[in-house]
Amino acid sequence: MVGRTSLSNRVIDGTILAVLILFTLACLIPLLHTVAVSFSDKTAADAGRVVLTPIKATTASYSKVLDDTQFFNAFFISVKRVLFGGLLNFALNIMMAFALSKEPKEFRMRNTYMWFLVFTMLFSGGIVPWFMTIKSYGMLDSMWALILPHAVQVFNVILLMNFFRNLPKELSEAAEIDGAGPWYIMLRLFVPLSLPAIATVTLFSIVFHWNSFFDGLILMNSQDHYPLQTYIQTLVAQLSAQAMTAMSPDQLAEAMAVSNRTFNAAKIIISMIPILLIYPFIQRFFIHGITLGSVKE
Repeated sequence: MVGRTSLSNRVIDGTILAVLILFTLACLIPLLHTVAVSFSDKTAADAGRVVLTPIKATTASYSKVLDDTQFFNAFFISVKRVLFGGLLNFALNIMMAFALSKEPKEFRMRNTYMWFLVFTMLFSGGIVPWFMTIKSYGMLDSMWALILPHAVQVFNVILLMNFFRNLPKELSEAAEIDGAGPWYIMLRLFVPLSLPAIATVTLFSIVFHWNSFFDGLILMNSQDHYPLQTYIQTLVAQLSAQAMTAMSPDQLAEAMAVSNRTFNAAKIIISMIPILLIYPFIQRFFIHGITLGSVKE
């Protein structure tokens, strides 16, 4: 009986290990392939001969992306968007989640606000009303157009609200008996005890702001105001035949050294670097889980 149980456990453990290895390879192989393509020669990349190692290694694609002052301008715009947008998300998500985590007897309009938020998460007004609304507020071609429409991210609010609800109610009740107000309870009790969840939703916000490109393409009139992802998206179009006709011989030779395939791979790798640098510092909070409280009753 013990032998069969041990064998059964080993089979289950082996199955889980095999699934995890397959899942890891499914994540790593596309990344390694993209890195290899970005460093490969144009001909080899276009012929599809690159697998996991570069062929005729070259940095021409990276030079094409980086040898451009507009690239760094777009990079700093994305950094500003992440800083201001992330801070706004951080503050509003915590305040909304704290209020919505209360019972209806403490916050009578809680269910109404909750249904309103869920409705906006499930149903969108569409691109045209979204564009007209932002235009009516005079935010087109400004940083606010990229930040304010995403100031409250309902999914993150719900995640944080569920985390707050898992905290013992006796903590806030004891603080109220001692005379603490809602702001004190939120900032001195709930926030310190919810760092894993706050770090997780903050990373979600950072990744969202960093990777967004469509809103910049629609809401920015000038290329000087493009965030990085929007600017990189437009670089491929600039390598079209029409754009090449306006290039000098040196610029044309430089452009011919890369292809859309290697160019796209290079822009993917470059755009991943900031997130890869931030992730190790926040990753340890994921261990605690997004739905688990730090303190249990």
